Amino acid sequence: MSVRTVRTAAELGQVGGAGPRAVVMTMGALHQGHAALIRAAREFAGAAGTVVVTVFVNPLQFGAGEDLDRYPRTLDADLGLAEAAGADAVFAPSVEEVYPGGEPQVRISAGPMGTRFEGAARPGHFDGMLTVVAKLLQLTRPDAAFFGEKDGQQLALIRRMVRDLNFPVRVVGVPTVREPDGLALSSRNRFLTAADRAEALALSRALFAGRDAAPQGPAAVRAAAGKVLAGSAAGAAADYLALIDPADFTEVDREDFHGEAVLAVAVKVGTTRLIDNVRISL
Repeated sequence: MSVRTVRTAAELGQVGGAGPRAVVMTMGALHQGHAALIRAAREFAGAAGTVVVTVFVNPLQFGAGEDLDRYPRTLDADLGLAEAAGADAVFAPSVEEVYPGGEPQVRISAGPMGTRFEGAARPGHFDGMLTVVAKLLQLTRPDAAFFGEKDGQQLALIRRMVRDLNFPVRVVGVPTVREPDGLALSSRNRFLTAADRAEALALSRALFAGRDAAPQGPAAVRAAAGKVLAGSAAGAAADYLALIDPADFTEVDREDFHGEAVLAVAVKVGTTRLIDNVRISL
């Protein structure tokens, strides 16, 4: 059975039955990282449940000078990947369908967590992201929503929103999918030249070096990752390399910190801004 393409909220309400319902939210340009999310959603929903993939390039989360118009739109290919991975329906609405009457006057605020790291580099980005996630949760009404761990701050903020505002949904993080050489899959990788791609490997190499140093504590993690990044061409274009407490996305500032942390990096490679992170147990 082919995947069903849905364009309106009214049509979306006719999708699915009594079984568990799962959603995977994307901006399209799907790759094997998205396929992993869809497969995880399918496993959760089971044969009797419903998996909905949303494909929507959300204008609210793009700032001035960012790549809204350049962002790849490949719906035909996305439908094929979604079907192969186990989706039942793809909700691909227009901007007018999601934001009838123009940009919404009432929005979700990401609060202090949304002003750090990615939020500092992209003011307002997380307000726009949370606003559309909240809308899509209302429209799709899932029992569980699946998001990639590569966008670590996004995942942390969605979990916080769901907890703080009592959304009746389970948020599931799915591990980052990587190329054999370590590069994290991203829709923006298609903008990298061959030279850019080689340079981009510094991100994952720095993160893996930091993870390997975790038994020696936070200072050793930062030093090991920083040494790799500083020794690469990409290091000069880094926005940040940070060891973060995922509970509130503040920098880990104690050597006696115990528990899970996120080592995160953001670098502009050529004309493309890339982010990556790894989970570290301290």
